[in-house]
Amino acid sequence: MAQIETTPALATNVFEPGSLGFQCKSVKSSCDSSSPPKPLFIVTPTVEGTYPVLLFLPGTQVRNTSYSRMFQLIASHGFIVVAPQLYSCALVPETEEINSAAAVTNWLPTGLPSALPPTIHPNLQLLALSGHSRGGKSAFALALGRSSPATSLPFSALIALDPVAGFCCFRIPPHILTYVPRSFDLTIPVAVIGTGLGPERKLGILPACAPNGMNHDEFFTDGDGKGGKDGFRACLAGVFVAFMRAFLERESGDLRVIVDNPGVAPVTLDPVIFVEK
Repeated sequence: MAQIETTPALATNVFEPGSLGFQCKSVKSSCDSSSPPKPLFIVTPTVEGTYPVLLFLPGTQVRNTSYSRMFQLIASHGFIVVAPQLYSCALVPETEEINSAAAVTNWLPTGLPSALPPTIHPNLQLLALSGHSRGGKSAFALALGRSSPATSLPFSALIALDPVAGFCCFRIPPHILTYVPRSFDLTIPVAVIGTGLGPERKLGILPACAPNGMNHDEFFTDGDGKGGKDGFRACLAGVFVAFMRAFLERESGDLRVIVDNPGVAPVTLDPVIFVEK
């Protein structure tokens, strides 16, 4: 992981809505050369400016618009969020999903500016990659260079939300996990977030979405709910914002507050492990 400059801070506002308005837009895919390779859901600030970009890969059978409230919180703090819908059927091989994510990444330099409002500009030199569940594993694979075609843009940070490498007791190719601590050859900062819900069986009979041995615990080791969900979304968005501020914008105060005092988050963060190199 990259070093960050330590900025003393006693509090953070990342778990609250930011000062910027936001707007949402869906972009369809078509045969037109200027259209994206896959349909996109984009959330941007409304204030004129140039903003870092977060590319987010949705989880298994989850619509990209399902994350809209979390994306809106992130955008309100000054980030552009781009979420492609990479497949409509879970039977699509994950290698195909990874390759589609690479194609979307390669489209960004020429296609994204025209898909945004004229006063909103993407800073693709500050590009973060993220994903949830199966999309979290795909994000790791993309960052590790496992796509064809290769990505033409470098990623500045990687955030995986409940990444999962298999189903029940079966690993799904491509096999990313090595089960060797610190074995991923990544030179960018990495955050792995586990919600604690992945190993739970659904309705008592359906298998866990992120079973033990193939979930966020293993990705973190290898890597260099009930009630209302508003606090949960705010917590996730806040961690995303704090991490991107630290490693894209070199403003580490918010992340340092969370690491030193996890109790500032609206839901329990336990454990919080921060590895600096």
